[in-house]
Amino acid sequence: MTSTPIIDFADSVEETHRRLADLPDRVFDGDPHHTTQIRFESPDGTVMSGTWTSTPGKWHVFADRDEICFILSGHCRLVAKDGTAKDFRAGDSFIIPNGFEGHWDVVETTKKHFLVRHVK
Repeated sequence: MTSTPIIDFADSVEETHRRLADLPDRVFDGDPHHTTQIRFESPDGTVMSGTWTSTPGKWHVFADRDEICFILSGHCRLVAKDGTAKDFRAGDSFIIPNGFEGHWDVVETTKKHFLVRHVK
């Protein structure tokens, strides 16, 4: 009988790199670059988890998902559509629920662990 392995975030995995400015409808300030290490993806693709790093910039939050974040380093801010802002730094954790409208403001290069559940 094969057991399901535990996913250790300390293990090395392949990184993907993306310049978010390649999505011009999303970015409205700066030139944020993202590095992502996907550590788990469910067979049906609805859940994924990993580690993400972004350089400074501002962009609209992606929709159709619930996301749990744990900030490892840096300084970022989430700004709601109504202008309400919340700052996050190393050690902070939060949830961005599906339906949230607003934007990310990465003030200092930020690294986080995340778990995303895509809503279909």
